[in-house]
Amino acid sequence: MSLNLDAVTFDAGDPDRLARFWGGVLGWEPTDDREGALALSGAGQAGFGLRFRPTDQPKTLQNRIHFDLTSASADEMQETVARALGLGASHLDIGQRPQEAHVVLADPDGNEFCVLPPGNRFLEGCGFLGAVNCDGTQEVGYFWGEVLGWPLVWDQDEETAIQAPQGGPKMAWGGPPLMPKPPRNRLHLDVVPTGDGDQQSEVTRLESLGARRIDVRQGNLDRVAMTDPDGNEFCVLRRRP
Repeated sequence: MSLNLDAVTFDAGDPDRLARFWGGVLGWEPTDDREGALALSGAGQAGFGLRFRPTDQPKTLQNRIHFDLTSASADEMQETVARALGLGASHLDIGQRPQEAHVVLADPDGNEFCVLPPGNRFLEGCGFLGAVNCDGTQEVGYFWGEVLGWPLVWDQDEETAIQAPQGGPKMAWGGPPLMPKPPRNRLHLDVVPTGDGDQQSEVTRLESLGARRIDVRQGNLDRVAMTDPDGNEFCVLRRRP
């Protein structure tokens, strides 16, 4: 049994604007979404989509998930930064040091992301969206490797990273100390059973791996809300024909 990463989902004050922003930055196209939300597809570039759902809750803390965008050259890096700023991004100071060469930006909803300089060997071959970079423990990196069936590609000094066997972006966790967690993360993962897998069996498997179910409503089981061992929310979707 295993699950696919269906989407990275944003809780957004203005989902339409945020979808236009990320579509413009990544070159991804709008797609019909199984969840009835705004969504983008990278046409197989990443193996998962982006989903944007409305929220009226303001952003108060730094996100535990952000994207790392790669660059093939210094000119491409400058072009990415300029394109993002033109679409509504802003420069952001999160305590990065002057000698660090990456550029930290915030999207129009305040979500952090990084544009990396050329020559990043860790993300070599991962594509433009190089990493879903997470604040999390070694334990949670192992957890997500088991959940998705993705092998570990980095495990050192409590830092972990996994990657789908077919390639694409890495998912990485930086180890302790962890940032404070907001009442609800603005970015979360949506996963869906593969093959003949069913939602309830996967929920049971996830609980055995250390996840906890937080949505105990009966009836509508299109989305089962859970938390991983670090307390981060994610959803298990019902598999559609």
